[in-house]
Amino acid sequence: MAANGGQLVIFLVAVTSALLGEALEPYVVKVPKTKSPLPLVINTWNFTAATLKAWDILNNEIEPGAALDAIEAGCSVCEVLQCDGSVGYGGSPDENGETTLDAMIMDGTTHDVGAVACLRRVKSAISVARKVMEHTTHTMLVGDQATEFALMMGFKEENLTTESSAAMYKNWKEGSCQPNYWKNVIPDPATSCGPYEPVKSVWKEDMRWSVAGEGKNFDTNNHDTIGMIAIDSRGEIAGGTSTNGATYKIPGRVGDSPIPGSGAYVDRAVGGAAATGDGDIMMRFMPALITVEGMRSGLPPEEAAEVALAKITTYYPNYMGAVVAVRMDGEFGAACHGFDSFPYAVATSYLGTVKLMNVACTK
Repeated sequence: MAANGGQLVIFLVAVTSALLGEALEPYVVKVPKTKSPLPLVINTWNFTAATLKAWDILNNEIEPGAALDAIEAGCSVCEVLQCDGSVGYGGSPDENGETTLDAMIMDGTTHDVGAVACLRRVKSAISVARKVMEHTTHTMLVGDQATEFALMMGFKEENLTTESSAAMYKNWKEGSCQPNYWKNVIPDPATSCGPYEPVKSVWKEDMRWSVAGEGKNFDTNNHDTIGMIAIDSRGEIAGGTSTNGATYKIPGRVGDSPIPGSGAYVDRAVGGAAATGDGDIMMRFMPALITVEGMRSGLPPEEAAEVALAKITTYYPNYMGAVVAVRMDGEFGAACHGFDSFPYAVATSYLGTVKLMNVACTK
């Protein structure tokens, strides 16, 4: 989808945002040539409350805010609201019934990154990630050590389990732990909860993960990530992600969200992209980075995202994933694979408020 000067045609699917309660109809927006598309914020899924918070910071009439602040505040909204149960506390329990968090923030001006993975007992993952970026020379901290760092930075230690996530875990255990993410182990992970041990008599050829089996544990109900890109009125860009990962994951699992170039990537000379989907697969292909490099080569955002996702289908045709992308001039777009369609939210000066977009996916 283009956001150039002149006449901009935006096809909006009539959907209702659960957070804004607003029915959206197809319409045409005429953009004055003198109207700048910036500032701008774009994020994955229909997490429009997060978009609105980021937009309010960028579009403050008294003192327009910075892209980094918009990213932190926007992702924090999803952490508090527990967007789709897959961002923030109280969702996606692992095999031990614990919710852990992954998050990343990236400054496109300095190329600095802060990230946390498997963060335990601290709710504000995106804010802890920013502290990693601003108060260390590291890029990522993980697990209990990330928690210790967060406590030193003044964050509060809390239980991330809720009645809802505890009930999810109980039902999963009573249902023979299905689905799970084990392979080539005994007892049979398709019918048993383990504990498991490796099968020692399997031929190497049989140990390979079946291409046809990829994607079987992922759908729109058990994984989401908020991935957000913001460009402020000064032309500075930032990106960020936050998630509680895959439901019933093996403890210690880290997906694509906190990995720079995979979950999100921004470059002050080009633009930025953020990804969501089957993170175990997508992180092997760095789709956010590939999308940004596609835009650097001259591709529009939507086409650059399509190219990045098409590369993955060569190996894993049944995966599910999506990418949102924006160039520094304000042109934006998205692409997806494996879903029927993919919603994403955008706010720019000429749209006037948050709008929910929808893109058809390839299969």
